[in-house]
Amino acid sequence: MKSGFVNIVGNPNVGKSTLMNALVGERISIITSKAQTTRHRIMGIVNGDDFQIVYSDTPGVLKPNYKMQEAMLGFSMSALTDADVLLYVTDTQDSMEKNAFYLEKVKKMDHIHTIVLINKIDLIDQQRLEAMVDMWHKELPDAEIFPISALNKFGVDTLIKHIVSLLPEGEPYFDRDALTDRPERFFVDEIIREKILLNYDKEVPYAVEVAVEEFKEEANIIRIRAIIYCERDSQKGIIIGHGGASIRKVGIEARKDIEAFFGKKVFLETVVRVEKDWRNREQKLRSFGYQLEHKD
Repeated sequence: MKSGFVNIVGNPNVGKSTLMNALVGERISIITSKAQTTRHRIMGIVNGDDFQIVYSDTPGVLKPNYKMQEAMLGFSMSALTDADVLLYVTDTQDSMEKNAFYLEKVKKMDHIHTIVLINKIDLIDQQRLEAMVDMWHKELPDAEIFPISALNKFGVDTLIKHIVSLLPEGEPYFDRDALTDRPERFFVDEIIREKILLNYDKEVPYAVEVAVEEFKEEANIIRIRAIIYCERDSQKGIIIGHGGASIRKVGIEARKDIEAFFGKKVFLETVVRVEKDWRNREQKLRSFGYQLEHKD
């Protein structure tokens, strides 16, 4: 039996969450084109006949401006210390200079088997890809380089087979029917937040956090009450929209995805509340599941 932790790290918007979902074969991480979509470290568990892979999706690396972002960076830092295999995801538009401090830390993790994944290769020609592979070989000479397209699942099966070959021997860390370490409520939070990211612009979606206040599962329906927190009254007005039209749209879209996730009819109630400056308030951040021990 083989088992191990495979942690996915890299800059924002390089396709880490798309890769996570492709590797796990389920929609574990929410995906949008906006930076900072992933805020937490999310595990996805894959079981084979003789192996268990525990994948971790992490927030994109960034220099923090808020205590919330300090916690997000903490998740990305912790992923360097407890991995059996480290997947450093870059893409055809990414730069080594962007958040170079993190890449320097990756270089020092010589005790961890590191694979550099050049994602979105369907967007460039072969000549440019070969140049990128050479560049990354020089930057991380001990790492393996895998060109992939997570969205089109090109190279993903080959990558999975290789990951299995690198796993250490050991017993499973989780039950064989487990898919993730997160509770059901977490995915309701994330689905609603995804719809907010997709439906609002500028600062509004980044100033929002979602928390499920009630989750009651009955025979034929799940009744959910979710609180959408924002930082200012003006943001609350934008989220609700004229006559409540905007928040209704978010609720309808979220409910459909939540029903698909649970395979059951859902009644979803959403309430918008102002929680001033929550992104810098430690007590509030801890209640939302952020860890604040990291200092860099």
